Amino acid sequence: MRKNSLSYRDTNSFTALVTDYLDQKENVQQFYGLFPTLENFEQQILLKKENYNVSGGSKKRTAIAKILKEQYSNIHTSEATATNLDLLKEDTTFTVTTGHQLNLFTGPLYFLYKIVSAINLARDLKKEYPQYNFVPVYWMATEDHDFEEISFFHLHGKKFQWNPPKSDKTEGPVGELPTTGLEDVFELFSAEIGNSKNADQLKQWFKKAYLEHDNLADATRYLANELFGEQGLVILDAHHPDLKRFYIPLMKKELLEQVSFKTVQQKSEALEQEGYNVQVNSREINLFYLQEGLRERIIEKDGKYFVHDHEISWNKEELLELLEKHPERFSPNVLLRPLYEEVILPNLCYIGGGGELAYWLELKQLFEEVNVTFPILLLRNSVLLQTEKQDQKRQKLSISLPELFLKRHELINRKVRKISNIDIDFSPQKEHLVEQFRGMYELAEKTDKTFLNAVKAQEVKQLKGLDHLEKRLLKAQKRKLEDEVSRIAALQTELFPNGGLQERHHNFSEFYLEYGEDLIPTLLNNLEPLELKFDILSL
Repeated sequence: MRKNSLSYRDTNSFTALVTDYLDQKENVQQFYGLFPTLENFEQQILLKKENYNVSGGSKKRTAIAKILKEQYSNIHTSEATATNLDLLKEDTTFTVTTGHQLNLFTGPLYFLYKIVSAINLARDLKKEYPQYNFVPVYWMATEDHDFEEISFFHLHGKKFQWNPPKSDKTEGPVGELPTTGLEDVFELFSAEIGNSKNADQLKQWFKKAYLEHDNLADATRYLANELFGEQGLVILDAHHPDLKRFYIPLMKKELLEQVSFKTVQQKSEALEQEGYNVQVNSREINLFYLQEGLRERIIEKDGKYFVHDHEISWNKEELLELLEKHPERFSPNVLLRPLYEEVILPNLCYIGGGGELAYWLELKQLFEEVNVTFPILLLRNSVLLQTEKQDQKRQKLSISLPELFLKRHELINRKVRKISNIDIDFSPQKEHLVEQFRGMYELAEKTDKTFLNAVKAQEVKQLKGLDHLEKRLLKAQKRKLEDEVSRIAALQTELFPNGGLQERHHNFSEFYLEYGEDLIPTLLNNLEPLELKFDILSL
């Protein structure tokens, strides 16, 4: 096994906001608190400890311990996880958290990388600060309602799609979705992967998770625990009335004062002024109303509150009474979920992908407004998995690691120019042509200025002609070097499905079939969350 690393900027796959954050550029620093270095966690621990304790930390820890005991009652709990569940009761224990949707059979590979980042960060913090305890938490996004995003996974270039019976509603919180219809996916998946030892393990996980659990939340908890329970991962479903009760004051503030809209909008505008794209736009009220089969946003108009597209409404007093009695019927959206997480957990750090960090960077002012400690933000590990054979192909083709991440046409054009026995770069000729026309411009200025436009038109025409000739010559060389071109294209296709990052497409089962029980230990042993590098692992 060999590991190489690149800067995220060199992969050409991450936004300017993310790469500027990693470079700690001055114009981004207003959008976050402490940067993720091992040394900065000392200050973060003190900040969170004080803030969490004054906001009922002991009661929250007791409630979390009780709820997790319920949620783990029907699945095997490893010694490491059992220890972490007990440690959460102590005021010297803190969490590092990652969250993810309930994608079918984990969805894309980066599900694994998120959790590995959390586990390894907790390990590193314990070494540095042995007087404290650190628990890796996977926050299940059970309240999300975008079924289309989570209902499939890719394997061997095929899409395995979950199609529930039409009688099953898919508009409500996905965690409550019944697992009916997944028998068909299991049959197709089983036929695809064969009968090897590793295939049998994958089939067992799928069967026990989805065919022996009644809803998607329980199925996902089982699977994540099977994959990472031995490392002490704690899996939390925060859609629970006893946890949401701690969030009532801030949900009330949201309903009455629309605090998130005012603060997030200011940060969003500030991000745009710095030239960055805004990931999520704030609404006036960033809460949903929940009931069976329904998760829809709450709207306020003229002092009355409505559920969007439904005949459900309340006056202010009725809504606040409902909030006190049934906080579980209120669900934070993507902008208020981070605040909910940080209110109930003794959390130091949130670990997410580039898109997630982008919307967290809109939230710092909101956290300050409601006096909740803003967490350290850490970009999860990103990985390209390749075989030794694929790496040898790359080296034989003289493709550097940064070049491997170029767009297909850029890479091929660069390599054709490099391996061609003739020069296909007409830049000198173009410079010479421009120099010649500079003299003609001077001549026209001295004689007849009306000829300036004619000279310019002729210059543009001739430069276009050189461009055309250069492209034709390059195309001819591509045909002549067809073997090299096809090998370059084939390698990129293998490593970058649909022209994108492997981790955003492939399912972990594709690699588990080949590497089995060595896959996850390999990731745990090689990914360093605070290195802030994109890793290429040759297996």
